[in-house]
Amino acid sequence: MPKRIAILGSTGSIGCNALDVVAALGPDYSVTALSAGRNCAKLLEQVRLCRPAAVAIADHHPDPAVVAELKSLGVSVSVGPESLVEIATRDDVDIVLAAVVGAAGLPAVIAAVRAGKTLALANKESLVVAGSILMPEARARGVPVLPVDSEHSAIFQAMRAGSPKEVAHIVLTASGGPFRTWPRERIEDATLEDALRHPTWRMGNKITIDSATMFNKALEIIEARWLFDLPAEQIRVVIHPESVVHSLVEFVDGSVIAQLSPPDMRTPIQYALTYPERTPGPARRMDWKDKFTLHFEPPDPVRFPALSLAYDAVRSGGTMGAVLNAANEAAVELFASGKIAFGEISRLVGFTMGRHSVQTRPSLDDLLEADRWARQAVLEKSGQRVLERSV
Repeated sequence: MPKRIAILGSTGSIGCNALDVVAALGPDYSVTALSAGRNCAKLLEQVRLCRPAAVAIADHHPDPAVVAELKSLGVSVSVGPESLVEIATRDDVDIVLAAVVGAAGLPAVIAAVRAGKTLALANKESLVVAGSILMPEARARGVPVLPVDSEHSAIFQAMRAGSPKEVAHIVLTASGGPFRTWPRERIEDATLEDALRHPTWRMGNKITIDSATMFNKALEIIEARWLFDLPAEQIRVVIHPESVVHSLVEFVDGSVIAQLSPPDMRTPIQYALTYPERTPGPARRMDWKDKFTLHFEPPDPVRFPALSLAYDAVRSGGTMGAVLNAANEAAVELFASGKIAFGEISRLVGFTMGRHSVQTRPSLDDLLEADRWARQAVLEKSGQRVLERSV
């Protein structure tokens, strides 16, 4: 029997790359279900190519003509945010690739684990917000959680060189984003166009802005804490602009094991789908005939305060990860719509974290309430700032 895959967020960058990978892997892998938010035209195109049994459209009011055409192709169609849970728990799904951006994918991720599905996780927020619930539940049920982020996939692969007790540190690499060499004053007033000009990766707007602030790395610090069950003191970050070394693991004897490959998300996606095996695939390969140099430098916490906020969130635990994530999402939306300056993103997140009273053993409802509270706190604070500036 082929491995049967549901892709949550199939029309995004990760989802499109995953479909390339599945097509290249051949008959041992098949796509059973797909989901999209609002990009129904792209979803329809994908359905025509891979003919899944079911699709989910998270938008409450999708184009009726597109829904009718999907049904005419013999596809089961579910609509609304709860439809993601439906396809993540189908009996004909073995692996759920979770690539929905933001906290919206959290209920489906938890449902997939509770249904015993192997989870290929590209949704940072599931662990940042609810790692304290998701990982213990996955371990108790024996459900594999396989990282798809290139950095966490690299660590996952490098850790196979030793046992968990032999790990001294894990080192997350970061490209440094478009503002790696910019002075603090220039970063403060960067435009949206500046922030979206990433030197290495081609991603969606939210992730690209997070790379510019380094909140993507902040989220990955929290994500790593839950995935690998490590304290803040064992998680480090290094700037590596070439994005060839995707992360490293330093063992107690001083050995450092790294995973290298050209920047191509199809590599970690394929490893999650084929684990524990490796097979040929469509990702780019290293060209060892070419001369190249790799650079590493420590990050500057003054220019990129998101990293310090992440370590604070890891040490605080409980609901603080949910607050950091939600505050960042709200602030990024304000920046993208021209309502705040770029430099305000980190300050709004720090302000919101400073006002939060942490619940150390939260339920899912507690985490969702912390998410809601943080978004509202950001909106209220940014409104005060707008008013102050206009006076």
